[in-house]
Formats: sequence, C-alpha cells, structure tokens
Amino acid sequence: MSDSVWIEAPGGEIVSSPLVAVATVSDWMALLKPRVMTLVVFTGLVGLLVAPGGMHPVLGLAAILCIAVGAGAAGAINMWYDRDIDAVMRRTARRPVPDGRIAPADALGFGIALAVASVLVMGLATNVAAGAALAASILFYVFVYTMWLKRRTPQNIVIGGAAGAFPPLIGWVAVTGHLALTPLVLFAIIFFWTPPHFWSLALYAHGDYARAGVPMLPVVAGLRATRRQIMLYTLVLVPLTLLPWALGEAGRIYGFAACGLGLGFLVSAWRVLRDAVDAAGRSLTKDAPARAAFRYSILYLFALFAAFAVDRLVG
Repeated sequence: MSDSVWIEAPGGEIVSSPLVAVATVSDWMALLKPRVMTLVVFTGLVGLLVAPGGMHPVLGLAAILCIAVGAGAAGAINMWYDRDIDAVMRRTARRPVPDGRIAPADALGFGIALAVASVLVMGLATNVAAGAALAASILFYVFVYTMWLKRRTPQNIVIGGAAGAFPPLIGWVAVTGHLALTPLVLFAIIFFWTPPHFWSLALYAHGDYARAGVPMLPVVAGLRATRRQIMLYTLVLVPLTLLPWALGEAGRIYGFAACGLGLGFLVSAWRVLRDAVDAAGRSLTKDAPARAAFRYSILYLFALFAAFAVDRLVG
C-alpha cells in the first residue's frame, strides 16, 4: 500500500493524496482512540475486581494493560479501514490517517502488532481463555462491526455493540478462567446501553453520516424513529441493570445506584423523544437534549459500574 491518504476533492469526490505531514507521539496515541479506551479499561477493571478469587496486582495490571492495548489496536485498524469516510466527516477529518499525518499502511501495521501482542501477553500472564476472549473482541470489532456491518445496515451499532461489551467479561475470565452469570449480565448491560448512547450522538451528527454514506439509523429510518428507538432501548436497559440486585449478585449500594441512575437515563431519553422538531423531524433546539443524553450516558455507565464494584468489594 502506498503512503497516501484519502481526501475530499472540491467536487466532492474522494481522491488519494500523497502523505506529507510528520506524525507525532500524540498522533500515534490518537490512533488508539483514548477516550473510548478509557471506558473500555474501566469496565474491564470492574470485571476483574468483582471476580472471585482475586489476582496478584502485577498480573492484574498486565491484564488491564492488555485490554487497553487490544482496544487501541482495534481502534487503529478501524481508522485504517475507515479513512475514506473519516475524510468527509467533520468530526473525524482531523484524525491522523485522513489528515495525512500517519500513512494508512503504518496505521494498519501498528494496529495488527498491538493486537497480536496484547492477546499473547494476556494468554501468558493470565490464562488462555482470557487471551481468546480478548482476541474475539478485537476480531468482532474489526471484521463484524467495522468491515461488515457499519456500511451495510442501520443495525450496525446494535450488533456491533457486542464488541464494546466484552471488557468486563475479559476481566472476569482473566481471574477465574471461566464464564459465570455476573459477567454475562454486565456484558448485556453494555450491549443494551450502546444503542441509546451512540444514537444520541448520531442524532446531532447525522449530517456527517449522510455525507459519508454510512447507514446510521437517523440517516436510514429518520430522526423521529431514532428518538423512539432511544426511548425503547432505555426502557429495556434500566430494568436489566436491576437484575444483579434481583438475583443477589449485588446489594443495596448497587441497587439504589442503579435505580437513581436509571431514572436519570429515562429522563434524558424522554427529553430526546419530546425534543421540539420541525416538519422534517429536525431539532429546533440544536439537538441539545441529544447532546445532553450522550454526555449523561457516559457518566451513567461509569457510575453504574463503579457502584457495582464498590458494592461487591464492600459486601
């Protein structure tokens, strides 16, 4: 592959352009999608902390580092593959590959090297099952979500959301070597949290996705339908978060936190649903409720998993 990048020509056509910029350390870090990685690492850490049996701190640190590096590897490969559509989307055009600061071939090689290293170290430092789970999460994100679903179906983020739900499962398996009900419930919580989280973003970024030809739900089904889907998934998510409490897997600390946080999520989803719109379904408030819901959803998952960890560790 030549050292070139994809850019948008004045006429709207996507063309190849020679790579001229010099990458910095921050550019290579940006390939790893550090903001996304933060949430991935935290949910993986919770899975590790609440697993029975415990783990030596050094091995635990190695496991979390492998989850972080594996997530970053998947992000780097995603940026390599999506460089053409990233170039025409305002919020992604300044990423290091479409902006010409890192060659596509270098981004791909970097991502593959990190993926292989993270899986091998995870398997050696903890157990083969954890290494296999980490490999499965990377492969799912790259091949199922990025290469297969993202450009083909508006359900891309629903099915592809499974990739982001792996970390607590991986953290648990790193300690125990096997699956159990608790990590599967945590997996399900993240799986059902992903659509309302991401569709809130898609509501105010739908112009970008339409320009790039990505069939996100607001582009294909419309803005009104997306608001309804956010509400419906939230109505499924909130009762699901109470399942650990109902099953005795968590105590009152988590139960009260899940109720309070869930109420906040329902309110934010309701505000998105009832947002003032014009005849075409476009927000008259510049998608303020959707932006607020997106920000709250991040805080929500952090707080929910933190409450689960505190509850289990204190209990």
